[in-house]
Amino acid sequence: MKCSEIITLLEQEYGKEYACDWDNVGLLAGRRDKEVKKILLALDATDEVVEQAAEGAYDMLITHHPMIFGAIKRVTDEDMVGRRLLSLIRSDISYYAMHTNYDTRGMADLTARLLNLQECTVLEEVKDGEGIGRVGVLPEEMTLRECAELVKRAYDIPNVKIFGNLDQKVHLAALCPGAGKSTMHNALQFGCDVYITGDIDHHTGIDAVDQGLCIIDAGHYGMEHVFMEDVKAYLEKVLTGVHMDCVPVKYPFAVI
Repeated sequence: MKCSEIITLLEQEYGKEYACDWDNVGLLAGRRDKEVKKILLALDATDEVVEQAAEGAYDMLITHHPMIFGAIKRVTDEDMVGRRLLSLIRSDISYYAMHTNYDTRGMADLTARLLNLQECTVLEEVKDGEGIGRVGVLPEEMTLRECAELVKRAYDIPNVKIFGNLDQKVHLAALCPGAGKSTMHNALQFGCDVYITGDIDHHTGIDAVDQGLCIIDAGHYGMEHVFMEDVKAYLEKVLTGVHMDCVPVKYPFAVI
């Protein structure tokens, strides 16, 4: 199957028009007319992932986070992104990224379902009533500590960071996979008890608590690694004759 045909199927489900205007999604390197028999899915196009794609003779690499965000004035082996791009092009691997369009059309609902969040609404609209994150009711009222344990089980993660009184009762929750600092004000406007997201810094965390909002920082990778298996499952429904693999789940840092 041609790369262009696979892109069409991806964009039927996760349209590029649902990406935020600052984002960079779509085919970022390689050929649209590439014949694709093997696809590798990953969260990030790290050196290790690009090497795996090249050594495994994959025809297409699909990631959630785009390797290219800002303008590039040259592609050489003198910088990290240039070396990765050269490796992909040298190996004739077409590279496709689906970031906030997947957040809007896939990630938000998926992470809400895994948490068993009820009566959901969109946290921040992007287009046509769809958007980033969800606000909903937890399965039952529980303590912040119990909610943290629920989050760990839901996303199969070893630990979380918590801002707030562990014994405080929480019921109305907002979640935003990835970095959620920019949408925290939405959670406050909804009157949520707890905000489940990633990459919350010290000052944002303590300021949230002072405004009555508890924070569970499940990590950027912790909530978003579900992208790989979810997109693989979708492609398996709509493609035939294409082999697909996900990069093994591997947390980018350790807590000791």
